[in-house]
Amino acid sequence: MARIPAPVAAVRSAVRRCLADLPTDALVLVACSGGADSLSLAAAARFVLGRAGLVTVDHGLQEGSDRRARSVAAWARDAGFDPVRVSTVTVTGRPGGPEAAARTARYEALEAAAGEFGAAAVLLGHTRDDQAETVLLALARGAGPRGLSGMPERRGVFRRPMLDVARADTRKACAALGLAPWEDPHNTDPAYARSRVRGTALPTLVAELGPAVVGNLARTAALVAVDNAALDELAAAALEQSRSAAGLSVPVLAGLLAAVRGRVLHRWARELGAPGGALAYSHVIALDALVTGWHGQGSVFLPAGIGVERRGSDLVRVVPAHIK
Repeated sequence: MARIPAPVAAVRSAVRRCLADLPTDALVLVACSGGADSLSLAAAARFVLGRAGLVTVDHGLQEGSDRRARSVAAWARDAGFDPVRVSTVTVTGRPGGPEAAARTARYEALEAAAGEFGAAAVLLGHTRDDQAETVLLALARGAGPRGLSGMPERRGVFRRPMLDVARADTRKACAALGLAPWEDPHNTDPAYARSRVRGTALPTLVAELGPAVVGNLARTAALVAVDNAALDELAAAALEQSRSAAGLSVPVLAGLLAAVRGRVLHRWARELGAPGGALAYSHVIALDALVTGWHGQGSVFLPAGIGVERRGSDLVRVVPAHIK
């Protein structure tokens, strides 16, 4: 019996491990662009799973993207995937930059397909290298522990089996299986921050610090994610303990550890209606100052026209004067 090439075995093992909790007859969808990462993931899923479907998303951002999507779908049907879906999305007109808008549209399409087909999970092809890049971007943006925790292995219906698999191994797996991956030109376009990290920043770190830096960055994300989960659990309980008839109790908040109090204030701001994408570190710091640095300052203004002020021993929501 021929020996399975190590990269092929690595991707297959990652898929088995990630989906070990699902029933053998559960339908799993693979999100596949046709690139080496998602193509090797799709091949592994088809080998490992009893039921595997595939979704490829056409963002319409490149000439011929529709042909590429149809080609991926045709390969999937020939390989035995069922169902197979080409989801065409509209990216223009969405908030955020082109990367964020495309990502939002893609996840919406994948989630809709999972709901339509009754899939137990949707597999995403992010690798250890992607995780390392995410950590570097988070560091550069001052994102804090939540950003440094990187991409979770699981969130909702989505799962990322290959966060411990090197990108180079996905290419080797494709070569071993005779698969011809598509090279997305956006991955090398310096207009995108992630492309610059991928093409210049991370390779420079590897050259200066050694190849282990990629795995070390990815492991940092895993370690920080565990700590974040613990702090979030503490913050959820502390938020309930901090509630008062008017809003939040300042004395209770003042008695919390700073790391927990910041999370409590962030959660409360979200409850009040502040959108997560617009709620910044500066907003939480301003709320915290109402607790720990109180000297009679006025209201703190959060995104979406939300005001918060200190009244006696409480933080309370107020309606800003300009929108009364």
